[in-house]
Amino acid sequence: MALAKIEFAVHMTCKKCVNAIRESISDVEGIQNIDISLERGTVVVETNLPYSVIQERIEKTGRQAVLRGYGDELSAVSMLGGNSGYSVGNLVRGVIRFAQTSKGCIIDGTVDGLTPGEHGIHIHENGDISKGCDSVGEHFNPNNSLHGDPKDELSKRHAGDLGNILADTTGRATFRIIDEFLKISKIIGRSLVITEKPDDLGKGDNPESKISGNSGNKLACGIIARSSGLFQNTKKICACDGLTIWDERDQALVHANGTIKYYTNFNEKICIVI
Repeated sequence: MALAKIEFAVHMTCKKCVNAIRESISDVEGIQNIDISLERGTVVVETNLPYSVIQERIEKTGRQAVLRGYGDELSAVSMLGGNSGYSVGNLVRGVIRFAQTSKGCIIDGTVDGLTPGEHGIHIHENGDISKGCDSVGEHFNPNNSLHGDPKDELSKRHAGDLGNILADTTGRATFRIIDEFLKISKIIGRSLVITEKPDDLGKGDNPESKISGNSGNKLACGIIARSSGLFQNTKKICACDGLTIWDERDQALVHANGTIKYYTNFNEKICIVI
């Protein structure tokens, strides 16, 4: 599986913090090449795990963490629900990241508020959510192919066909997908959509199967925007509200049933940074 480097800003004040974080993540399978800098206040790992898994592991040590950079190459992000995306009834929220690697595009995300089970995930042609998910257009399909399985060749699937994500009994889907054909440079400015039902991958009997995977209504959508790669994000203060990255992080956390759920962070705040 493709590895990606992820950079977190972490609130560390002493060597004890560094040791606690290293101890917390060093034995996690799927994490390699840990670089913790007290001077920079950063933790950088190379991993094949979803970013939220690592962030939660760091924060179990009692230190706050904010994701600052993802991947060595071109990166992008899409936010669902909240102020930056759209979801029906504002019930579904999440952050999905894209990172280009030599083995393909990593799609790494956490989505909350879903019904347990599988839900389709697709890239649509328009980055327009002015009318909610009704204005995102059809699936991104530059080759004019039928809808299919993300494992198929591009002649037998849409470029935007990403398959399904699985929500657990709490309604949370944490996932990491590798798509060998997807290019971030081609999808920035388009949109990501999560659907009500599972995608049948073009294998069903319904006429919609070859169009949308018969995956039902669009539950949530968000525009795909370029984001920071490793060591590219030097934000300290957000000029639109004057908050530090730690204040911004605290405002971005949503508590549901006693569980902290990450919907956004300072890296995606749309404002002028000073």
